[in-house]
Amino acid sequence: MDIAGLSMDMAMMDVKSQVGIKMLSKVIDLGKDLGADMVQMMDAAAMERSVNPAVGGNVDIRL
Repeated sequence: MDIAGLSMDMAMMDVKSQVGIKMLSKVIDLGKDLGADMVQMMDAAAMERSVNPAVGGNVDIRL
């Protein structure tokens, strides 16, 4: 049984696990930021709609 090789493999698995956790954390943070930005855009659109209710009511399409 190669103790040194086993130790290196376990250390590499630990590093890979830590990297995966950090990447997942970054993705979650990015998702939260994008969600907050989307809510802000929707609030801005609702504000525009309350100030100018005719905006976006009609669409003219010609081919």
